[in-house]
Amino acid sequence: MILNKETAQETANLLLQINAIKLQPQNPFTWASGWKSPIYCDNRITLSHPAIRNYLREQIARQIEEITGKPDAIAGVATGAIGIGALVADYLNLPFCYVRPEPKKHGRQNQIEGHLEPGSKVVVIEDLISTGMSSLKAVKALEEYGAKVKGMFAIFSYGFPVAEKNFKEANVELHTLSNYDNLLIQAEKSNYISEEESILLSQWSKQPDTWDLK
Repeated sequence: MILNKETAQETANLLLQINAIKLQPQNPFTWASGWKSPIYCDNRITLSHPAIRNYLREQIARQIEEITGKPDAIAGVATGAIGIGALVADYLNLPFCYVRPEPKKHGRQNQIEGHLEPGSKVVVIEDLISTGMSSLKAVKALEEYGAKVKGMFAIFSYGFPVAEKNFKEANVELHTLSNYDNLLIQAEKSNYISEEESILLSQWSKQPDTWDLK
C-alpha cells in the first residue's frame, strides 16, 4: 500500500469536517457483527459535498495513473462505491460498471452491472475497507467474468491486520487515500479528540473484535 502523508491527513480532515467519520470512544457504536466500535464511517456523505467529492475523485484518479497506469475500465463495489467509482471513471474518461454482492435473483441475474469486455484491465473502487471480505468478493466476481483486476483503490481503511492478510492471500494490491492511523493523527491535531482518547482509539484497531472500554 502506497500512502501519501499529506493526502492521507487532508482526506481524514475532510471526512471529519462533514461527519462522514464520527469518533465516540466513550460511547461506542455497535456494528452488525456485534463488535463495539469507537468509530463510524459513512463515506456516501461525501457525495453531497461537491468540493470534497471532487477532491476524492481526483486523488484516487491520480493514484491509479501513478500506481497501476490507466486501466480499460473502472468497477465500483455496490452499493457504497457506486458513486465515487462513477466519478473516478468520468474523470479518467473510462467505462464504468459496478459489482453486486451476489447475482440478481430475477431478470438477467447479473452480478456485474454495465458493459465490460472480457479480458479488460480493471481497477476496483471501494469506499471503505474493514476486513476486506466483501471487497474481495467483488474482485472474485470480476475475475470469474474474465477481467484482469489491476488493484483496488479506496477512500479509507480501518487498518485491520486481518484485512492486510486477506488482500495478501488474494494477491490483490490495495491502496487507500487515508487510514485509521492518519485519522487519529489528524483528529488529535485538530482537537477533535484528546491524547488519552487517541491512545484508547489506537487500541481498538489492533483487536476490534474484543475491544471494550475496560
